[in-house]
Amino acid sequence: MSGEDKSGLPPEPEAETPAVPEDEAPAVPEEPTPAAGEADEAPDEDTSEPEQEAEAETGAMPLTAHLRELRSRLLRAVVAAFVGFLICYPFAEQIFNVLMEPMVRVLENSNFIYTYPAEAFFTYMKVSFVAGIFLTSPYIFYQLWQFVAPGLYEHERKLLIPIAVLSAVFFTSGACFGYFIVFPVGFEFFASYSSETIVFMPKLDEYLSFCLKLLFAFGLIFEMPLFVLFLARLGIVTAAGMRRVRKWAILGNFVVAAILTPPDVVSQCLMAAPLLILYEVSVIVARIFGKNKPAPEPEETDEADETATGT
Repeated sequence: MSGEDKSGLPPEPEAETPAVPEDEAPAVPEEPTPAAGEADEAPDEDTSEPEQEAEAETGAMPLTAHLRELRSRLLRAVVAAFVGFLICYPFAEQIFNVLMEPMVRVLENSNFIYTYPAEAFFTYMKVSFVAGIFLTSPYIFYQLWQFVAPGLYEHERKLLIPIAVLSAVFFTSGACFGYFIVFPVGFEFFASYSSETIVFMPKLDEYLSFCLKLLFAFGLIFEMPLFVLFLARLGIVTAAGMRRVRKWAILGNFVVAAILTPPDVVSQCLMAAPLLILYEVSVIVARIFGKNKPAPEPEETDEADETATGT
């Protein structure tokens, strides 16, 4: 009686699990395995979001975006200059007479000449275009500062309009300084070589090109404090560094003045003097608005390190 228990009772039959047909068995959903490319891309998407936020906060842009921004700003500046040209062209003759006045004062028994039939016409066009640039210079400088705006902080970007206006004021002030101070002295020097055998008869386009070069040179020179302000905010230029190279800056100012002005001592000094003053103003600007470098953290001594590791 092997099938009976010691108690004499037959063993209970084991409960059999009913067989489920394969067709009726519930399908277990399989978890999709990500592809190799998707698995590699997933972490990149997660890590790219903080990078994009950081770029948005710091204003960082790729090179192609900078080129597109530069093209847009240049196009707007050219359109503004063309609008200024259209506004100034009806007054081209009056502007031309004002520009010729410093030379007309020193001419004795002589006049301007032109040898090309269309030279006077193109001279009027050039004068109108230059006047249009000065007229729209606040907007043109605003486009320039907007291009460099991504490198500035948010509170600094709010000052772009005042800086653009100041840039136009400094640029126009430099041109006026050259027109009212340098031109009379320089042209008087040139006309002094006229004699009975040598007649001074300035050519129209050459005189205009000479005047415009000087006007733009003086205008750009007077922008020195603003450019130093921008470089100081970026940490490229410091007041201490400018003071260290002051003697070389003085030499460079006189060299620039000798190149841009007529070859006489008076004109060179008249241009070098504002350069020296603007350099000292730029040193003050760099000291006030320069980027403050963070103070270096004190290094712990070896004894402090040993004490910290021992505890």
